[in-house]
Amino acid sequence: MAERSTAAVDVADNSGDQPLTAQADQSTADGVAQNRERDTESDEAQGSGGTGGAGMASPPELHSGHKLARRYRLEECVTRLDGFSSWRAVDEKLRRAVGVHTLPADHARARSVLAAARSSALLGDPRFVQVLDAVEENDLVYVVHEWLPDAIELTALLATGPLEPHDAYQMVSQVASAMAAAHREGLAHLRLNPNAVLRTSSGQWRIRGLAVNAALRGVTSETPQRADTEAIGALLYASLTQRWPYEEDAYGLSGLPKDIGLIAPDQVRAGVHRGLSELSMRALANDGATASRHEAACTTPEELVKAIGEMPRIRPPEPTFTAPPEYQRTTYQQGNYGRPAPHPGVTAPVPTLPAPLQSRTGKALKWGVSALLIAALGLGSWQLADALMDSGNQSDDQNKTQTTDDGDKNSAVPKPTKPLKITGAQEYIAKGDPQHPADVGKTYDGNSSTYWRTSSYKDGPDMNPAFKPGVGIVYDFGSAKAVSTASIGLLFGGDHTTVTLYATDSMSSAVPLTSMKKLGSVTTTGTTANVKVTKPVESRYVLVWFTALPYAPSDGYSGTGYKQAITDLKFTG
Repeated sequence: MAERSTAAVDVADNSGDQPLTAQADQSTADGVAQNRERDTESDEAQGSGGTGGAGMASPPELHSGHKLARRYRLEECVTRLDGFSSWRAVDEKLRRAVGVHTLPADHARARSVLAAARSSALLGDPRFVQVLDAVEENDLVYVVHEWLPDAIELTALLATGPLEPHDAYQMVSQVASAMAAAHREGLAHLRLNPNAVLRTSSGQWRIRGLAVNAALRGVTSETPQRADTEAIGALLYASLTQRWPYEEDAYGLSGLPKDIGLIAPDQVRAGVHRGLSELSMRALANDGATASRHEAACTTPEELVKAIGEMPRIRPPEPTFTAPPEYQRTTYQQGNYGRPAPHPGVTAPVPTLPAPLQSRTGKALKWGVSALLIAALGLGSWQLADALMDSGNQSDDQNKTQTTDDGDKNSAVPKPTKPLKITGAQEYIAKGDPQHPADVGKTYDGNSSTYWRTSSYKDGPDMNPAFKPGVGIVYDFGSAKAVSTASIGLLFGGDHTTVTLYATDSMSSAVPLTSMKKLGSVTTTGTTANVKVTKPVESRYVLVWFTALPYAPSDGYSGTGYKQAITDLKFTG
C-alpha cells in the first residue's frame, strides 16, 4: 500500500454534547515539524469520546531509532495518547521526512484506522496531506504520511492576529472546495479545526487528517456533511475575529462571552468583511441568522462552495512600497576628503571656485576638444578627395549589375526565447469532479510516456457548459514570467481538441474564468497543440484549459468516449 491522502492526527478530546468544532483541542497535530503535539493530562483522563477505552490495548514499545519495514526510522515521538503514538520519522529509502502513526494490531480502532487510511488514500487529492503507506505487520498497525516542514498551521497564524480578508477568503474557498470533493467520494473529516489546516510556503491551503484523524480518535457522526460544514464556518469565524465561536477557549483562542450566544463576526471586531461575516454565520449552526438579513443555512460543503461563488471576489491588497531614504552625499563626494575638520565655533571658509575652464581639468578639456576638431577636419578632407578620385570611374560601372544587402540590414533580428521552468501545478475545477489531480506532475516530468488524462465523456467533442465547461491545469512558474508560447503534447488525435491559455493570479479553482486574461487559443486534430500568445503577458500562473476533446477508443484506464491526455508540456517566454 503506497497510496496518497491525508494522515495527521489532532489528539484533542471530543466528548460531550457540544458540536465537534466546539471542543477544545489541547495539542497541535503532528504534520509540521515546528508545531509539535503537546499532550495534556486532561486528554488522557477524559478518553477519546468515541468508541470507548474498554478494548484499548497498550501502545507498542517503540523508541527513537526503531525501524519499521526496514525503511522508516523513528526519530521523535510527538504524541502518545489513547493507545496510539505519532512520530516524526525518516524514509531511508527515499531520504525524506515522513510522519508515522502507530497502534497495536489488537487495538479497538486498528481496523477502522486501516480502512480510513486506505479509503482516503484513493482520493489522491493534492489539497490534502498524502497517505504514503498503511500496513499491518508484526502485531502493529502503522500509517505513513507526508511531513510538511514548510507549512504553518492556522493555529500559529491566528496567534499573531486575524487574517486579512483576502487570506480568509482564500482559506475558506480552498478548504470548502476540497471538503466538497472528499464528500462526493464518501469521505468525511469530522475533526476539522485550526490544527488541521495548513498554509504552505506557496500560499496554498492544505488539510490533514481526512478520515484517519477521526478513526484514530473513534469519532463518528450521523450528519458528517453538516459537521464538516459547521467546522469550516468556525474556521472562517476564527480567522476573521481571532475568537473561537463558542463559549469555551480552544486552540489558543478565547471563546465568546458567556450567555450572549453566537453573534456575527462584524459585531465582535470592527472592520470585518461583511460578506465573509455573513458566510461564516450561514455555515455555523444558527439557521443563517445575522444582524441584518436572513439567508438559508449552508448544511453541506457543496452548498458552501456555491455560496462562496456567489460572493463578489475579494482581491488581494495592493502592495505597499517604502520610499527610499533621501540621497546623502558623502564627505568624499563633497570634496572634503582628507581635510582637517574645522575647530568648533569657527566658520569654515568657502573655497573660491576657479573661472570656467581655467582649472587644470578645464585646460585639459580644451586641448582635448582642439585635438578632436583637427582630426575631424583631416578625416573629412581625405574622404572628400577620395570621392573626387572615384567619380571618374562611375561611368565605367554604370552597366555593371550591383547587388544590395538591404534585406539583411533591415530585417529584424528575432528575439531569442527561453524555456520557462514549471515549479508546480494543480487541476482547475470549474464545476463537477476533478480529473486525475495526482498525475498533473507527469505533464512536465520530461518523460513523454507518462501523462495526465481526463475522464471519458459521452457527449462531444465540445464539452457541456452546464455540466462540465472544461478541464485543465494551472501551472506555477514560481514568479511572474513573460509567456510567449505553449507546446502541448497530446495522447489522442482525431476529431478536434480545443485548448486555451489564461493568465490568472492564483492556482485556486475559486478564481472564475471570467476574471482571467485570455492569452491565446488553438484547435488541432493532431497530437501536438502549439498555442502562441499574440502579446506576451507576464504572469506567475497560467491555466491550460480544454473545452473540446477528441473521440478516442478504449484503453487500459477508460472506455471509448471523448477524452484527452497531456504527455508533456513546455512553456517559452
